Amino acid sequence: MGKGKLAKFADMETYENVFQYPYSVVEHVPFDMQGRWHEQYFHNNNPIVLELGCGKGEYTVELAKLYPDMNFIGVDIKGARMWTGATQALNEGLKNVAFLRTNIEIIDRFFAEDEVQEIWLTFSDPQMKNPRKRLTSTYFMERYRKFLVDGGIIHLKTDSNFLFTYTRYMTEKNHLPVEEMTDDLYGNHNYSLLIPNYSFLGIRTYYESMWIARGLNIKYMKFRLPHAAVLEEPNVEIELDDYRSYHRDKRSSKDKAK
Repeated sequence: MGKGKLAKFADMETYENVFQYPYSVVEHVPFDMQGRWHEQYFHNNNPIVLELGCGKGEYTVELAKLYPDMNFIGVDIKGARMWTGATQALNEGLKNVAFLRTNIEIIDRFFAEDEVQEIWLTFSDPQMKNPRKRLTSTYFMERYRKFLVDGGIIHLKTDSNFLFTYTRYMTEKNHLPVEEMTDDLYGNHNYSLLIPNYSFLGIRTYYESMWIARGLNIKYMKFRLPHAAVLEEPNVEIELDDYRSYHRDKRSSKDKAK
């Protein structure tokens, strides 16, 4: 039998690669390592890459193993899931991995200007009812620009046609440079095989494997986020996904949303 939540939380209190700052705490306690991740934790000047909504952290860990000359930080609020990746990273002696337990809504409090080079969004909740909660919304893009280098890269990997379509409209509306885009990653354009530099696209998370088994196409988009652009939300109605998560139907009776 696996460990329970309380045991996992107790473990993570002792983990050197985990930093826990839930919302109620961070309101009153400053994050002293903001702007100092390189010198105080990683002890190198290698690029920093975030995975926002990292879940179990397996994608963060696999990226770190593929790219030892880059630093990776998995961010999520659900610590019991994060324990899996954090434990694996410690057991395998991966020094280029860290995990931050906090709300992504306040992610800009933990990183300084130009401290991050890339962001990964892997199978984020599409938030079909509330645009401000979508991790590819202009609301979040404004937050990312506070710490992402000018023209920094954002990767989106998703099973959700709604989130993929919304993000495509968002990038088009704001003229954000899109470098790669496919609505069937493992179909006609298998980037993980055709493009050697994209070997990381072969990494499949726990949930991704479930989506594939269910017969859903995996979508991928890579775009850049310049600092100068004035960002606006797209005003387009998009067909809703017919599910919320694995084996769960959507709540709303609506067919479309903005």
